Amino acid sequence: MNPTLATDPVRERRWARSDGSPVPGQLPGLVDWVGRAREGLEATDAKYPFVLYGTDWPAFAHLVIAIAFYGPYRDPVRNIRVIEFGMIACVAIVPLALICGPIRGIPFYWQLIDMSFGLFGVIPLLIVRRMIKRLEAYELAA
Repeated sequence: MNPTLATDPVRERRWARSDGSPVPGQLPGLVDWVGRAREGLEATDAKYPFVLYGTDWPAFAHLVIAIAFYGPYRDPVRNIRVIEFGMIACVAIVPLALICGPIRGIPFYWQLIDMSFGLFGVIPLLIVRRMIKRLEAYELAA
């Protein structure tokens, strides 16, 4: 079994099931969903451990995308397309969550959380893009 999954399930669920925890009373679905996700990971790891290796690739992709954003830091006007790419990615989260969420059986409120990454991610990118456009106009006027 994968050592990252080999934790004490009793200790792990204390946050959700203890008498002092507000989680079961306020978010009973969360406790069930976390348990379901855990069961899925354990079953996958037991029978198809190579599938979990696939989770390394999205983490790597996040690092690569972060490196791409170094370009706008160094030369914002020349690299505005990276900011626009990020904005497109944020907008694309919404249809992806709405299409794939029901297919995968993800609860709608989790889909809303997924979509919020796009909403909250696009806000700073819009601000940065506007600032880059102002910088570009300033450089052209100078």
